[in-house]
Amino acid sequence: MSSRRPRLLARMVRPRAAFTMWTFMIIGLARHAGPTISLDLVAATIALLASYAVATSVNDIADVEIDRANGLRDASRPLVTGAATAGDLRWTATMAAGAAAVASLPLGPAGVAVIGLCLAVDVAYSAAPIRFSRRWTLAPIVLTAAYVALPYWLGIVVAHDRWRSVDVVLLGGLCVLFFARIILKDVRDRVGDAAHGRSTLLLRLGKRPTCALSVAGALAGCAIITLAIAPPPAIAVAIALDTAAIVWMLLRLRREVDLRGELIAIGAAARAGNAVLITVVAWLLLSAQDAPGAQASMLVGVLTVVSAVSFLALARHPERARITYKA
Repeated sequence: MSSRRPRLLARMVRPRAAFTMWTFMIIGLARHAGPTISLDLVAATIALLASYAVATSVNDIADVEIDRANGLRDASRPLVTGAATAGDLRWTATMAAGAAAVASLPLGPAGVAVIGLCLAVDVAYSAAPIRFSRRWTLAPIVLTAAYVALPYWLGIVVAHDRWRSVDVVLLGGLCVLFFARIILKDVRDRVGDAAHGRSTLLLRLGKRPTCALSVAGALAGCAIITLAIAPPPAIAVAIALDTAAIVWMLLRLRREVDLRGELIAIGAAARAGNAVLITVVAWLLLSAQDAPGAQASMLVGVLTVVSAVSFLALARHPERARITYKA
């Protein structure tokens, strides 16, 4: 066998989305343990990335015509570009599922169960007969479970701990924040979705109500997260600033009429949302080590400044943004 299929397997682990899932797993771990790197963490990371490759492979096969209609012809869509066949992606999904299952074994029954649920959701989201992706009321909820709840649970498994009441509040806030983000993904795909009869929340409600729902979710999610982690005032201010940046971009999205401008606004809002997650990770890891509040605030302050510079550069100069796919 040539190296083409193994390279394809690596390509189907799309780094940005995979990193987001991994971050939620790290938050679950940090909530229950200190900043330690273990073989279990390595195994969980491999299992999570492999399960995501299953999701992208199955989804690309199911949505190839929609992707073509939306002009998604970059390297991340090898089936659309002709760089791979449906058979190649079925091989990728099979190999990735096997890798995820094997990697989960060192995590014990709980880890195997979580990865098993991940794989089940990966297939059920895109493949018949369930196809959650075609159910506009359930699709964003299922994606939130797949991207946030299951990785967070896997983090608890890696920490060798159990669910606690504090997890309910933190995970709830993370889910609400992610839901606010994921309902905007269909902005890019609405032409193909409409042409192929796929009903989405965006097409059902319209752009302005969807943006309003996203703003409400971002505000509520960040408020719940702040309540759950009870940070020092300086860190709470950092999260508040990131929240304001998210809302700013969502209000810009609501007014924007150009597709490129819409995608840039969504990307900038996502960047600010990632800053919230990084702040949460930093505080949880530092507090687990009993770091003084002043030191923790200083570190988070530096991270906030770095994130702010990156965010403002994109917000003030959108013409410099690089869209990594054709819309």
